[in-house]
Amino acid sequence: MGEQPLLAVERIYREEYGRIVASLVRRFGDLDVAEDAAAEALLVALERWPTDGVPPNPGGWLTTTARNRAIDRLRRESHRDAKHQAALTMHDDTPHEPTGPVEDDRLRLIFACCHPALAPEARVALTLRLLGGLTVAEVAQAFLVAETTMAQRITRAKRKIKDAAIPFRVPTADDLPTRIEAVLAVVYLVFNEGYLSSSADADPVRAELTGEAIRLGRILRGLLPEEPEVAGLLALMLLTESRRTVRVAGGELVSLHEQDRGGWDRALIAEGHALVRECLAINRPGQYQLLAAINAVHTAAPEASATDWSQIAALYAQLYAVVPSPVVALNRAVVTAELDGPEVALAEVDRLGLTTYHAWHATRADLLRRLGRSAEARAAYDDAIAATDNVAERAYLARRRGSLAP
Repeated sequence: MGEQPLLAVERIYREEYGRIVASLVRRFGDLDVAEDAAAEALLVALERWPTDGVPPNPGGWLTTTARNRAIDRLRRESHRDAKHQAALTMHDDTPHEPTGPVEDDRLRLIFACCHPALAPEARVALTLRLLGGLTVAEVAQAFLVAETTMAQRITRAKRKIKDAAIPFRVPTADDLPTRIEAVLAVVYLVFNEGYLSSSADADPVRAELTGEAIRLGRILRGLLPEEPEVAGLLALMLLTESRRTVRVAGGELVSLHEQDRGGWDRALIAEGHALVRECLAINRPGQYQLLAAINAVHTAAPEASATDWSQIAALYAQLYAVVPSPVVALNRAVVTAELDGPEVALAEVDRLGLTTYHAWHATRADLLRRLGRSAEARAAYDDAIAATDNVAERAYLARRRGSLAP
């Protein structure tokens, strides 16, 4: 595989984790059993694969091993006769229950986890952990909170599912509209983790996550063809994915204005633009549609200097009216720097005070550099480097820091 055996095991496990957990929860209806069995399968793989080699179907091997571990656990727990009987159905020839409108295993369980009885953030966090294959640390990074805070949030969500006896039933057609907002959030956050990994132990860009998010987005588009936010999210992911192959070069992150636009995937851009035009015709703007429109403007420019910043500024104003978050305000300030200069933008950025967010420090550093305030820029670059574990981003920030005037 061209990589160290232990790294190969961990990479494959991360890619397959969500599917394994989805399969086990569907079979046994217990999150704890599913997570523990999946973890045990990893330990067995770490022990055997470096010696025996990676099996021809590693995903199937991990799933079978996890399933067997789950059955063993349920058999040992004699007081859980009902779960024991559920385990025995592995050898039952009777057909599975109908899948309902959502045929994909992973997407069906995402809808199940996004139950209205759970708080919105808890739904998304729990689903990212169980089905997105993200670690607790990566989920915490997505929400800009401490890892311990996120661990407690996920634990509380799992406890509520158990205490309230929330069923992992097959979602019906009526469930889709009420749960789609949380499902879209999960898919987008999985995509973001793939497009710029927050983990030092993973590749800077994780194509398996961006690819899986787009796959789920296409399925959602087929399920809810009249929902513009579904089309908007798919468009956003396609337009962003079109730039993935030129996003890292020589082990270093390449910023948008420095990217080789000849390397962008024009087929994905054309598909994304068509979806954006479809959303504009519906005229019910939402956050994913607006983000897609912003990316459409970027990808329509043949070179960075031809970017229509006024149009992007107008779109960000609309986006902030829909989602008045500090992250949106930070991105809007980047546009302000292009239109009104770095000094005006820096004042906007400083008011946000996102001191735990690496992009805030990186944005400040770039604005201070453009203003010739090298000492302050150097300190901001140091803060940005300390706040991210992505090796390609750290390399990019270190190079920018090193180019500062004495």
